[in-house]
Amino acid sequence: MPGRNVMILDTSVLCVWLKVPGKETCGSGNSCLDFIKVDHEIKAAIHTQYTLVLPLASIIETGNHIAQAPERRHERATDLAALMQLVAGEATPWAAFSDQQTLWSAEGLRSLAAQWPNLAATRLSIGDATISQVADYYAKMGYKVEIYTGDGGLKEHHLATSPPKPRRRK
Repeated sequence: MPGRNVMILDTSVLCVWLKVPGKETCGSGNSCLDFIKVDHEIKAAIHTQYTLVLPLASIIETGNHIAQAPERRHERATDLAALMQLVAGEATPWAAFSDQQTLWSAEGLRSLAAQWPNLAATRLSIGDATISQVADYYAKMGYKVEIYTGDGGLKEHHLATSPPKPRRRK
């Protein structure tokens, strides 16, 4: 990966960026994101050499929103498919989260199953739980990780569960 900074794109932001009908904004109040803000943030991340990651949950959920959109389904699906090709080819700045088997192995599923009832009680979706796991994966490898999302619950959950940054010894 080009840099030690990773930006993980959540479904909400990906839908805005791809201009999925009915999903043109995400977040609320001062945190409301539209295409201009999202596009600016992604371009700034690319400029500062972030690696952009699309978790499988973001791809699947965005695809579901596209399939249910009231119009322009083919065009938006074509855009998502093109992005998936870039991710699969790991064309800079994109990276495929290629260690999906970590999340979906028998051990990973058992771990998710053990956590899921408590997460659901806090209104964190199972997709968001796996996106948070992807972020944790990169953080444990020493990357600076940002989940780019309009979903305050996901951002709060990730900040609350992020592993502490290692402290240097003096």
